[in-house]
Amino acid sequence: MRRCVVASAVLLLACDMSARSPDAASSASVPLLAVVNARVWTGNPQRPWADAIASRDGRIIAVGSSAEVRKVASGATVIDAKGQMIVPGFIDAHIHFIDGGFGLSSVQLRDARTKDEFIKRIAEFAKTIPAGTWITNGDWDHTLWGGELPARQWIDSVTPNNPVFINRLDGHMSLANSLALAAGKVTRDTPTPAGGEIIKDAAGEPTGVLKDNAAGLVHSARTPPPPEVEDRAVDASMRYLGSNGVTSVHDMGSVGTRGPWSDFAVLRRARASGRLTTRIYSAVPLSEWATLRDTVAANGRGDEWFRWGALKGFVDGSLGSHTAAMFEGFTDKPSDTGLFITAPETLYTWVKGADSAGLHVIVHAIGDRAINTQLSIYERVAKENGPRDRRFRIEHAQHIGPNDFGRFAALGVIPSMQPYHAIDDGRWADAVIGADRSSRTYAFRSLLDAKATLAFGSDWFVAPATPLEGIYAAVTRRTLDEKNPNGWVPAQKIGVEEALRAYTSGSAYASFEEKEKGTLEIGKLADFVMIDRDLTATPSESIREARIMLTVVGGKVVFERK
Repeated sequence: MRRCVVASAVLLLACDMSARSPDAASSASVPLLAVVNARVWTGNPQRPWADAIASRDGRIIAVGSSAEVRKVASGATVIDAKGQMIVPGFIDAHIHFIDGGFGLSSVQLRDARTKDEFIKRIAEFAKTIPAGTWITNGDWDHTLWGGELPARQWIDSVTPNNPVFINRLDGHMSLANSLALAAGKVTRDTPTPAGGEIIKDAAGEPTGVLKDNAAGLVHSARTPPPPEVEDRAVDASMRYLGSNGVTSVHDMGSVGTRGPWSDFAVLRRARASGRLTTRIYSAVPLSEWATLRDTVAANGRGDEWFRWGALKGFVDGSLGSHTAAMFEGFTDKPSDTGLFITAPETLYTWVKGADSAGLHVIVHAIGDRAINTQLSIYERVAKENGPRDRRFRIEHAQHIGPNDFGRFAALGVIPSMQPYHAIDDGRWADAVIGADRSSRTYAFRSLLDAKATLAFGSDWFVAPATPLEGIYAAVTRRTLDEKNPNGWVPAQKIGVEEALRAYTSGSAYASFEEKEKGTLEIGKLADFVMIDRDLTATPSESIREARIMLTVVGGKVVFERK
């Protein structure tokens, strides 16, 4: 048993952690670590602030004043924070972990601002890789050069020996060169898959741009990378996340068709080898619910480093690709109301089966019609399957209809949102959906006021996995082009502590892990982050200038700024 004593009324608790669960055995060699002279935001509403923290064997053993923590942590490695802020480790509730790692080492197109720069970067990257190697990722943004979609003819001449299949930054639109189209057998006569679109030119030939489900035609033709390349992607992701204070992630899997269980196998291999420095809650496609049910029955749900039991589905696409499902047409194209990637009745069948098996259902819905449809599916399934703690989630929840805010809390559905998208999309969203729908877009304030539990994440690779920028976005809503100094839709701003909770305890709740992480309390995992300033006392416009100084996972320092 754990023996805990209250040493004072200022939140100091010391526990005998000698009796540990089997999962903690691998942490038994982790030495004592203490951080003193800090501004510790615990995330615990009852006792939100302290001065110091200590851990042993991967768990928090003390939180309180510096003097008291020093007594409890005698013999510990002591770090003097010199007044810097300590917060619970950030939990990114929506990430594409393996894709992000691959993207770190692929061609970088996110900030290519002209057609010529786009072509030049691809040409230069192609010179650095062997013939036959696929060029993927990229994260291009055609709005930066005026909105013209790229075409295969732009890049065919500079990639004669390499198939190219590079995605737009939102992951819902990709460009293939002629070699990649040939590999996927995409021609002018190829039928358009349901839930997707093959863009064609005036002559009826594919331009190379494929939207949503149409991308699967080329994805399925890609040759898989060898295990050592996958492992390097895992390591690259963990280094990047640690440097940004992210200690846990909810992995939504790879975009496209690497195979529904490919990422799961890669991450399980990393856990088995003891290489993980980021905690991972893994989702597989919703269509795979029966296989996941059997996997859980045979193997349980994992441990504190790698857990599974979640399923990710899709209702619609994205706003930038005009594939978000809306009740009314897009302002810039009134005849277009987006599309459903998955038919509602199919979604209902999968959700009901998965929920009946006790699995965790997570579904992407962006447009107001998509959100309304998925909330109704959740409501129907909950009534039919009966009460339980299911914590259904809607990922993104971007453009909510006026009558649907209260349904999130009433149905216990978690809006899992990415605040960086608000200051990115806010540059152009009004032109696409108009001011009225924009007023209910990334509606953090309205959701909190409706008593919904917010979980925040990044959607990395689509956006950077930088929680400090996410907090800045949620608090200021100042768009990336600096054209909204008072905030885009300022009525939807939230406070710093509300944003911190969404990135910590809110995301922990969204993965059924609130008893293990999300706040700095005795017995919880020793995952915490040091920031160079107190975010609650920093002018909101300066939050994005803050820096992560130290990241600790399981009592071990995984990142330290020199």
